[in-house]
Amino acid sequence: MTGAFPRTMDFSGFNAPSRVECDIFDLIVTEGAIPTDVHGRWYRMTPDPQYPPMRGEDTYLSGDGMISMFSFEDGHVDFKSRYVMTERLKNERKARRGLYGLYRNPYTDDASVSGALGRSVANTTPVFHAGRLLATKEDGRPIELDPRTLETLGEYDFGGRLRSATMTAHPRIDPETGEMFLYGTQAGGLASMDMAFAVIDREGRLVSEQWFEGPYAGMMHDFVVTKRHVIFPFFPVTTDLDRLKAGGPHWRWEAGLGTHIGVMPRGGSVADMRWFHGPDCSFFHFLNAYSEGDVAHIDFTMADEVPFPFIREASGIHGPPRMETAGLVRWSLDLSRNADTWEERRLGPPGDFPTIARTDHMKDYAVGYYQIYDPAIAPPIAVGPVGLGFNAIARVDVRTGELRVYAPGPHFTVQEHVHVPSAQPGHEGYLLFVVDDHQAMGCEAQIISAEHPERGPVARIALPLRLRDQIHGAWVPEGELPPFA
Repeated sequence: MTGAFPRTMDFSGFNAPSRVECDIFDLIVTEGAIPTDVHGRWYRMTPDPQYPPMRGEDTYLSGDGMISMFSFEDGHVDFKSRYVMTERLKNERKARRGLYGLYRNPYTDDASVSGALGRSVANTTPVFHAGRLLATKEDGRPIELDPRTLETLGEYDFGGRLRSATMTAHPRIDPETGEMFLYGTQAGGLASMDMAFAVIDREGRLVSEQWFEGPYAGMMHDFVVTKRHVIFPFFPVTTDLDRLKAGGPHWRWEAGLGTHIGVMPRGGSVADMRWFHGPDCSFFHFLNAYSEGDVAHIDFTMADEVPFPFIREASGIHGPPRMETAGLVRWSLDLSRNADTWEERRLGPPGDFPTIARTDHMKDYAVGYYQIYDPAIAPPIAVGPVGLGFNAIARVDVRTGELRVYAPGPHFTVQEHVHVPSAQPGHEGYLLFVVDDHQAMGCEAQIISAEHPERGPVARIALPLRLRDQIHGAWVPEGELPPFA
């Protein structure tokens, strides 16, 4: 018999597991109309645990990977959701109970899976490249899925060429060359300082993989690539093998270790890495980066401390994160100077889940989109892995600082959006996202104008089930999908 999930933030309210695999044909559009140039697949990755945690409590981020897909065609939309059938989930389904212990600590697992490979839950980002759909999480190699049926095809290692034991959930794809750039942290094994950097060509072939050591065995959730540079950011959340063997937490915030940014030439060697150094801070997602001569500009959302409650608890940090210098910022790293520091310019208020139009990646640009929490709209609502839901989506002009904001209302939060390009000349495209209704405990999908989010929904799409908050998503135009088998 499967028992109840814990009544904690990670497993209750809107964070309660859904565990629903389904197909829904022709969702109901309750307001407006779906633009006909919204034609493709919207993939979403969500942690959604099949079984209660073996140790009675765990973080939201340990949930089994659930991949969902909205299929848009001629103003209609269908929905499909499936679990990613990892080795971990298959083992637990066979046992009909949770078998895995603390987040990313195999030394706390049930004896029946001790030393077993395939511990990753593949629950973070759907990555589409060279006709393949990959479910990723940064603690393992990706799992390939059928992009039309969502069937799990198995672990993917780029034809046996990937040596790294891990792959980032945030690779970067050059829209002009079709190349995909990726990295792996702890590439040589659990808690190692090894970093692997790989380049995949537009046909999906791994053409190079270089290894180097980071400044510490730390978290790197995202990185950026420009036309001239590859940029690796480290901030002071670290792991330690002795701590893991003693049954301790994977991550801890270590104040005083500082922030370190490695910059190497794109197409060059990791031996040419140049390091920049600054004070402690926390960041997870980058909006964009571009090079202006020898200066690399990186735009991202920054905070003073790590926000995740399970890491803060493991680090002995109490109370809400400090936010004195938090915001959307640009760091400019000048490689022509001898100095190892950077210049900072503020671009907007604090937030996260930044994105841009695909054609703007890796070059100078004007507009980005990200999510913010506005306390004037409503008090904080506990949802998602951090326990604070964003309640508005902002369009930011990074040159002027102008903000245009859409907020659905006081008892709503917004899940991460994706940008959908438009076929209309001069059209900025659309933002597509799920809205959580915390009064009705239900969801709907919404489409808004990317250029004018303040005008509200272009279309609202009803959902007959509650969708647990996704981590990340991806939009794939229909013409890029492989033909039916």
